[in-house]
Amino acid sequence: MRVALLQYPIAWADKEANLRLAEERIAALAGKADVAVLPEMFATGFCTDHPELAETMDGDIIRRLQAAADQSGVAIVSSFICLPTTGQRLVNRGFMITPHSVYPNREELEGGSNPPSLLGWDEGRLFVQDKRHLYAHGGEDLFFQPAQERHIFEYKGVKILLLVCYDLRFPVWARNRSGHDYDIILVVANWPDIRIQYWDALIAARATENQCYIAAVNCVGDDGMGLHYNGHSVAYDTRLQPIAHFEENEEGTKIAEFDIAKLHHFREVLPLWQDVDNFELQ
Repeated sequence: MRVALLQYPIAWADKEANLRLAEERIAALAGKADVAVLPEMFATGFCTDHPELAETMDGDIIRRLQAAADQSGVAIVSSFICLPTTGQRLVNRGFMITPHSVYPNREELEGGSNPPSLLGWDEGRLFVQDKRHLYAHGGEDLFFQPAQERHIFEYKGVKILLLVCYDLRFPVWARNRSGHDYDIILVVANWPDIRIQYWDALIAARATENQCYIAAVNCVGDDGMGLHYNGHSVAYDTRLQPIAHFEENEEGTKIAEFDIAKLHHFREVLPLWQDVDNFELQ
C-alpha cells in the first residue's frame, strides 16, 4: 500500500483556503498513492474554541473531499470539527474517505466475500473514528466529546487504525491486542515544536510495541494561537527504519510504500504479540 504523507501549513480558521490547497495536493497524487494523509483539522487548524467552524457529515468538507477522492482515485485521511447531530456536543472526527470506484455501492459490498463490518461507512466510502483523548491543556475537552469505541478500517485488504494527535500518547487505546488487529497506524496531528521530542519518541514506540507499520503526519508553520509547528512527519518500516521522513519545517508530500505480506511474515517469525498482557479497556 502506498501512503502519501502531506506536511504543510494550515491557514488559521480559513476553510476555503485549506480545502483548495488540499484538493490541489490530492489531485497531484492520482496514480501515485493509495492513501493521502493530511494533518489533523486540516480545514481549520486546531481551533478548539471556534464551534462556528463545525460542520455536519453532509457539509462542504466531506462533500468536497469525496469529490477529490473520486477524481484522484486516492483515499483521504484527516480530521475535522464535526457536529454529529443537532443537540450533541462537537467531536474531533477522524475519517477516511475512499474513492467511489473502489466500493461502487452498498449492495455490492454486502454481497461480497469480505465486506467491512465497520462504523461510519457511507456507500463504502467513508469511515470515521472520533478522537478518544481530548487535550485538556488546550481546552479541547470544553467543547468536544470523546470517542467511546475504537474502530479498525479496512481498505484494499489492509487493516488500518487511525489515531488523532493526542491519542498517540496512550498505548492502551492503540494496542494491537490480537497481534493482527491492524497492519498500519495512521496518525493525523497538530503537534507543536515545543513538544516535538515526545512526538518523535511516541511514534517509534507505538510502531515497536504493536509490530506494525506507522505513518504519522504533522503540520508546519504558525497557528492563530502563536504556536509553531515544525513537522517531523515520518513513516517507519517493520525494523523501525524511516521509509519517508521530513526535514525540520519542510513542506511537501512524500510517499511510503508498505509491504503488507512482509509485515505478516515479520510477525510470524517474531511473534511477540503472543506474550502480551491481557487487559480490558473500559
